[in-house]
Amino acid sequence: MNKVEISGVNTAKLPLLSSEEKAELMKKVKQGDEVARQEFINGNLRLVLSIIKRFNGKGENLDDLFQVGCVGLIKAIDNFDVNQNVQFSTYAVPMIIGEIRRYLRDNNTIRVSRSVRDLAYKVLAIKEKVNREEQREASVEEIAKELGIEKEDVIMSLDAIQEPISLQEPAYSENTENLCIMDQVSDKKNTDDLWAQNITILEAMKKLNEKEKMIINKRFFEGRTQMEVAEEIGISQAQVSRLERTAISHIRRIYK
Repeated sequence: MNKVEISGVNTAKLPLLSSEEKAELMKKVKQGDEVARQEFINGNLRLVLSIIKRFNGKGENLDDLFQVGCVGLIKAIDNFDVNQNVQFSTYAVPMIIGEIRRYLRDNNTIRVSRSVRDLAYKVLAIKEKVNREEQREASVEEIAKELGIEKEDVIMSLDAIQEPISLQEPAYSENTENLCIMDQVSDKKNTDDLWAQNITILEAMKKLNEKEKMIINKRFFEGRTQMEVAEEIGISQAQVSRLERTAISHIRRIYK
């Protein structure tokens, strides 16, 4: 995030326009002045730069994010209504963020079915339209009504295209202490009772002979099939099955 030149643009020399200059340029842009349009784009590249910093740590190429953010900026310029009593930056920020998120979703490592993805894009199109025309967030109910689908389908489609989050990603930070996503996820599998059971089973396994230990370990700790174990240790599948039953009976007797 400390690059000075991004996509051929020297970010250290980006122009800074005043509110009055932006308002005057926007009037000219809406009148079809291409020179003013280019000047207005250059004058708002700092806004794109500030937004892509929010996506730091996602593993994406900074130049790509900057270019996608510029696409969002241009869309915001084209769709901005000068008659609305709203600052351009207020209108442009969600447009730029939306464009970047769409790009990240399309490049997501988790594959989603085409029908779900298409539905999600329809939902997002309505959200962006309402945000653009009415400067508010569209509710799930009105989106569902507009598309003629159930509310659950709206929520499901949006959830399906969310980018994956690392369990190591900080969810909260105070001073030097970081609370990660993983710290907020309850673990119903590795409970104290289960740990105690596993320790007891491991102790019981110490009393098995070497072949029984090997079979139990491969079958239940490594997830191998009886046929795979038989081929590995050079005996028949029937022998593996018999030794497995004998070993389990020994463990049960010890466990009791």
